[in-house]
Amino acid sequence: MKLIIISGRSGSGKTTALRALEDAGFNCIDNFPVNLLQSLVHNALRDPLQKTSDVAVCIDARSRDLQRFPDILLALDRMDVDCQVIFLDALSATLVKRFSETRRRHPLTNANTDLLQAIEAEREVLESISDLADLTLDTTLMHGHQLTDLIASRVAGHTGAGLSLLFRSFGFKFGVPVDADFVFDIRCLPNPYWNPELRPLSGKDSEVIRYLKSHAVVQEMEDDLTWTLEKWLPRFEENHRAYMTVAIGCTGGQHRSVYLAESLGTRFADRFANVLVRHRELGST
Repeated sequence: MKLIIISGRSGSGKTTALRALEDAGFNCIDNFPVNLLQSLVHNALRDPLQKTSDVAVCIDARSRDLQRFPDILLALDRMDVDCQVIFLDALSATLVKRFSETRRRHPLTNANTDLLQAIEAEREVLESISDLADLTLDTTLMHGHQLTDLIASRVAGHTGAGLSLLFRSFGFKFGVPVDADFVFDIRCLPNPYWNPELRPLSGKDSEVIRYLKSHAVVQEMEDDLTWTLEKWLPRFEENHRAYMTVAIGCTGGQHRSVYLAESLGTRFADRFANVLVRHRELGST
């Protein structure tokens, strides 16, 4: 049995994530009480028809007994269930904007607590879950379809056998991804941006690829990053990590980081169970 627990602050995309899992064949339950998790798994394991089912539940600030989550998760680990915790979040300013646009009421607002205060308080309320997440996703810059794609390919598509590895390019001028496990700064490499003919292209275009391959230092950087990841990623896998995100950053996230993320994705494609490549500044979060 596979159990996915979706959590996160309100407005971060939990409903979208749950719908993506439902489309992938999961039996999904929103606003699920923490104290019923063990009963859900126990009853499913007793039923031969449900024992092999995939189930996803959403647990958020509306649930009671959140402080019991670590103990309940530990109990689930002792049962015959593949349990993964996915935590979604975004910048507080982004969450305020999303609530203002939808005119929904935040579950923690009241006569004495405004929207921003509720959103900030929710971070502490959900700390017992966020601290134990197998995968944390920052949805600040994601559109709904991008989150749907990421959940479908990375969570629903993860078999549980081995590490799911994501290479993500980004631009430092737009901020560092907060959900990255490794962050590599490659701004020291030759920049195609300063070539007027290459400026409008990306690191996926053949002209930019040829330009970067013509510089030995680019290959040297790629070889060093490969050596580092080959040495340490298996250690994380041995420690039962299900997800790892490697962020590659240049100035604008258009040329150098895109090229290296693609190259590293190709190098590691046959070494781990699920290898994905995404480019934040190209709209492929």
